[in-house]
Amino acid sequence: QKKRHMGDTKHFCPVSLKEHFVLHPGLQEYAAKYKEKIYYFSTSEYREKFLKNPEEYVAHNEPIQAPPLRMCLLGTHGAGKTTCARQIADKLGIFHIQFEEYLQELILPKTKKKVGPHFDEEHEEDDFKIPILSEDLEDVSQSMTKTETEKNKQEEVLTDEEEAIKANLMDSKELPPEVLDNFVLDWWKKEPFRSTGFVLDGFPRTVDEVKYLAERGLCPDVAVYIEVENSDILDRLFPPRLKRWKEKQRKKSEYKKKLKDLKAKIRV
Repeated sequence: QKKRHMGDTKHFCPVSLKEHFVLHPGLQEYAAKYKEKIYYFSTSEYREKFLKNPEEYVAHNEPIQAPPLRMCLLGTHGAGKTTCARQIADKLGIFHIQFEEYLQELILPKTKKKVGPHFDEEHEEDDFKIPILSEDLEDVSQSMTKTETEKNKQEEVLTDEEEAIKANLMDSKELPPEVLDNFVLDWWKKEPFRSTGFVLDGFPRTVDEVKYLAERGLCPDVAVYIEVENSDILDRLFPPRLKRWKEKQRKKSEYKKKLKDLKAKIRV
């Protein structure tokens, strides 16, 4: 077989490359000969499509362009995926797609804030703000009620897709394939990602998401898993969380003092 003259795409399927811009290895049982060259195809259907119009899938005046790099970067929270992904994207001139951040941006116009376990503590500080210094406690109560009512009016109703995204961010619930189709397919099949390439940070995360990519024929060129010692992750994540906790306690103490001063003023 080494003496055979292989086609322009070597052992990769020329139809998959032309129609999906993916280097999909061909199989020996789906081989065909055209102009004294051997071409391999990923399926029998693609072989038949090639034989009906081979000139559409072979090189003419210049070599066939290979697809750009598509990389999946995986690892536990705090392993340094995003830092590495940014460096890779900058060095290779490809897109950096931070999966969780992308989901946040999809629902941010309606939620008005980022959601999930990592952001809940940051929003709790809003509970420690005095809405207004009124002349009596009843006015304070009315002001707080009015503020809550206006806030509820501003909250927009989420669509089913947005609810699924929010549930994924809040409770790590699986995203349905029809929701993933709305953006994951674009990264492989639409511009500017199609011709530029990307490093996908934090996806796939589960076996079902890996199956989803396989079923859609979305093949990354490489998947890298960053493995880090638990002690290193703890050293990286614990100090900033401790700092935020101390700041939260400070604001909580200030809130109690302001509330005490407000009540004293009202009594006077």
